[in-house]
Amino acid sequence: MSEKSSSSGSDEDVDPESGQPVELGGVLSKWTNYIHGWQDRWVVLKNNTLSYYKSEDEREYGCRGSLCLSKAIITPHEFDECRFDISVNDSVWYLRAEDPEHRLQWIESIELHKAESGYGSETSLRRHGSMLSLTSAASALSATSTSSFKKGHRLREKLAEMETFRDILCRQVDTLQKYFDSCADAVSKDEFQRDRVEEEDEDDFPTTTRPDGECNHNNNGSKEKLFSPASPKGINGIDFKGEAITFKATTAGILSTLSHCIELMVKREDSWQKRLDKELEKRRRVEDAYKCAIHELKKKSHYGGPDYEEGPNSLINEDEFFDAVEAALDRQDKIEEQCQSEKVRISQSSAVTPGDAFSIGTHRFANKVEEMVQNHMTYSLQDVGGDANWQLVIEEGEMKVYRREVEENGIVLDPLKATHSVKGVTGHEVCHYFWDTDVRMDWETTIENFNVVETLSENAIIVYQTHKRVWPASQRDVLYVSAIRKIMATNENDPDTWLVCNFSVDHNNAPATNRCVRAKINVAMICQTLVSPPEGDKEISRDNILCKITYVANVNPGGWAPASVLRAVAKREYPKFLKRFTSYVQEKTAGKSILF
Repeated sequence: MSEKSSSSGSDEDVDPESGQPVELGGVLSKWTNYIHGWQDRWVVLKNNTLSYYKSEDEREYGCRGSLCLSKAIITPHEFDECRFDISVNDSVWYLRAEDPEHRLQWIESIELHKAESGYGSETSLRRHGSMLSLTSAASALSATSTSSFKKGHRLREKLAEMETFRDILCRQVDTLQKYFDSCADAVSKDEFQRDRVEEEDEDDFPTTTRPDGECNHNNNGSKEKLFSPASPKGINGIDFKGEAITFKATTAGILSTLSHCIELMVKREDSWQKRLDKELEKRRRVEDAYKCAIHELKKKSHYGGPDYEEGPNSLINEDEFFDAVEAALDRQDKIEEQCQSEKVRISQSSAVTPGDAFSIGTHRFANKVEEMVQNHMTYSLQDVGGDANWQLVIEEGEMKVYRREVEENGIVLDPLKATHSVKGVTGHEVCHYFWDTDVRMDWETTIENFNVVETLSENAIIVYQTHKRVWPASQRDVLYVSAIRKIMATNENDPDTWLVCNFSVDHNNAPATNRCVRAKINVAMICQTLVSPPEGDKEISRDNILCKITYVANVNPGGWAPASVLRAVAKREYPKFLKRFTSYVQEKTAGKSILF
């Protein structure tokens, strides 16, 4: 994957006039979905927004998606040095750069845009002419009383405070009552003394009273006492003791009522507390359910993301991985059964054109083909006993499947070997239908698509094929040479033998991509025809022939997956493949002339 950018993500990428980061654009691999995997997309970083397009040439048609970076979270991947994730709420983009340097460049640029975004940034405040906004906001926040945010006291504490206030009020009432009593006694005493003074003055000193109530001088020139005339409704008209008694009675009633309320609240507190505990428990359960629902929703929204793919750091455990693979294979089997039941087969079989099946050929892979053929004829037909360590894993009638457990760098590379006997078909017919690409899709159900990349000779081709995705495993593709050969007998007693060998190669027209994991294969189908003599002068019929099949497969899956899952899938799928293929050959050759 190549990547090109219109600018870098360093601190120098800031427009000196506007103070904003400049635009950044380039090619990044973006995770699309579990079917298509990683796809190259043109990504543009501009004005605090990250947008992507299918390609640079299609920018004029509009972006396919965008993210606002104000609240974005950028997470470099822990294990993949080229990958980083950008999440905004429930939306997550999985991106991969060409190399760690480009990843760092993109992350720095995104962080720069994010830092310069929003109203609270220095650039934004300068742009809006509101540099004092932060100071004002901080001052207002600091000036706000925090007492109103404190958690309220318990009811019992409030009741204790009310008890204290009641005691204080009672003491105040007693004090006021004493004061009022003293005032009443003082007024009574003053009135008594005044009455005595007036009586004495009337007897000893005649006085002339002016209309305003002041005293005049007597004839001897002595000064008379001055006093205001007693008003019948003056201070003596206020019953201080009665008012004090009334105030005390009133406050006593208020206090009595308050005490009654306090008693009621104390009695009700226990029941209120129980109800509160129940409500809190209900709230806790609702919050837990909400959190679980959000977690499951996020899990489902990202299920199928690259973190749930196969690999040693996958978030999906081995049991879940196995269950998911098994469920996907079951669905494929059901789909295939429906297709077979609805499919109308063409009775006319394709013509078998072996060409020069004896020729090695002169193409560039001719020597490699000959080497593979000799190796398979030497080792693949050997007996499974002895020191080969073959383990019998399946035995169904004439079919037996063996396996050797081999791991390299944590990747399962178990060789498989299957033997089978099929009546009514020849080795030539079996190998032809296995090699012929014209009928490949009639019996092969694991292939999504394939094409012949190059025809090397009449009996050798280069094939590229992609296999159906079995989630959570990554999709696989294979590029291989497929050659069909007839093996010359060394003596007259040797059975008629045909062989098809498929082995991985590289080709410029089919390079590896991020969409699929490139698997490596070395497969051989060796078929020997055994003929039993017919009775009397009868011609040889299909009842007299038997094909002995030896199928050997060495597959490197090209990526990590749980060993138990790979072995379980191989144990399940290989017998099904052999049964399906041999049944197809028997059906296609039934009633046709025998091809030796």
